[in-house]
Amino acid sequence: MRPGVAGAGAAAGAGAHAGAGAVAGAGAVAGAGTSHAGASHAGPKGGAGSRSWVVVASALAIGAGLGGCQPGSPIDPAADLLVFAEHVWDGTGAAPGGRSLIQVSEGRLLSVTPLPEDGEIAELVAEMVVEANATVRWEGRATVAEYVIPGLINTHGHVGGTWVPGTGVEYGEYAFAELERYARFGVTTVASLGGERGALFGLRDASWDEEGNAAGPAGGTGADPDAARGADAAGAGEAVPPPRARLLVSGPVVTGSTPGEAAGRVDAVAAMGPDWIKIRVDDNLGATRKMTPETYAAVIERAGEHGLRVASHLFYQEDAKGLLRAGTGMVAHSIRDEAVDDETIGLLRETGVCYVPTLTREVSTYAYGERPDFFDDPFLMSDIDSAQVVTLSDPARQARVRASGAAEAYGRALEIAQANLGRLAEADVAIAFGTDSGPPGRFQGYFEHMEMELMAEAGLTAEQILRSATGVAAECLGRDDIGTLEPGRRADFVGLRADPLEDVANLREIVGVWVGGVRVGGAGR
Repeated sequence: MRPGVAGAGAAAGAGAHAGAGAVAGAGAVAGAGTSHAGASHAGPKGGAGSRSWVVVASALAIGAGLGGCQPGSPIDPAADLLVFAEHVWDGTGAAPGGRSLIQVSEGRLLSVTPLPEDGEIAELVAEMVVEANATVRWEGRATVAEYVIPGLINTHGHVGGTWVPGTGVEYGEYAFAELERYARFGVTTVASLGGERGALFGLRDASWDEEGNAAGPAGGTGADPDAARGADAAGAGEAVPPPRARLLVSGPVVTGSTPGEAAGRVDAVAAMGPDWIKIRVDDNLGATRKMTPETYAAVIERAGEHGLRVASHLFYQEDAKGLLRAGTGMVAHSIRDEAVDDETIGLLRETGVCYVPTLTREVSTYAYGERPDFFDDPFLMSDIDSAQVVTLSDPARQARVRASGAAEAYGRALEIAQANLGRLAEADVAIAFGTDSGPPGRFQGYFEHMEMELMAEAGLTAEQILRSATGVAAECLGRDDIGTLEPGRRADFVGLRADPLEDVANLREIVGVWVGGVRVGGAGR
């Protein structure tokens, strides 16, 4: 089924609940009433969630003013955030865990400790907090969640590309807002592959600094980030800017008609300090000239001299083979011209290079020939760039899309891409989650959820999809500090109402997102 043509967003509205429901906490969830883009969140409602809220808050009140943690208490005195979870999936490939205590200190995971399964978790929390003689410092820094998973990682997105000068919004501020939107949808890291300008390099640096997620749009450091830890972060213009997705960048896309010219451009981009080098090896369905094998080989070689890997945009299987032989570090799109063969599978397995599907890229090429079904999905429409909706709904534009042969061709390409993805997953090729979101019509955050549903249609299990977006994605990006819920890693995680291992559509059931242990404002749905 092609999203946007018939039944896009099959789970439309599934996550658009007003209350925080399964998540409760003292202070940490109290801010769940934050509104954004017309969506309101009323906070905990009746049932288990509100009962947990009352019991945890009462326990913290009782513990206030008492001494430090007692010997034998599972609560680490160094922790500044506690998350009591009924179910934890850690992204490592291990079996899901049951009831656990997740402890965070200064933006890093201290521990994930199993808890007794008997009784109500809220009562267990109360007992543990009182036993630990928790002081008033816990107020606002403890929460209860039904399901907790690592934050999602998009290995191929775009940030800042739709910014328009002269609109009254500075480039850095615009990009910062896009990173906030990614985070509200559960995407806590994005690799922006192509076109980033100087301000984004500053945002990138701040997002990985231990205190940098309290840095504002200009990349400077704000007030003490601990002031916002465990609670909904401050809004724009307040002392502590809100947390947002972490960022990796590649700078301008490297081009060149000769090997020497292209290698020189690698030098220029490398001087900017990117995380990747990006190239395009594609003729846009025969409309343009492709970068030659000699030229992309020179780019890959020169990038290696700078200690950088190359992410390669491609379409054709033969180009994928050539790029893999030349040493590309990432196949940044699906092979979409024909079925993958054994040689391609062998090259991917031999090199260990990650294959990034970006299925939703194809959706964006044909979906706007008419009003797409997902424009009726509250999960999208509650947090969207409304100006894009206006542009994409223009009848003249829609007519041009319908008349375009490219739209039809890319629609067929999606079917090939899904079939190839299924075969590569069966062959145990490293699949890294990526969407190519960010350009017009490729809605950041929402398209990540659509991508997962398309991956499921291709035959991948929920666990395979989640691994591609967590542990595997982190490995693909060369990061050993994100992607899993292990001690020492960054405290980037998502709380959910429903089990994502049963159905990836349950990833819409977001009750909270944390980046570096700081709760993302407006993320609850």
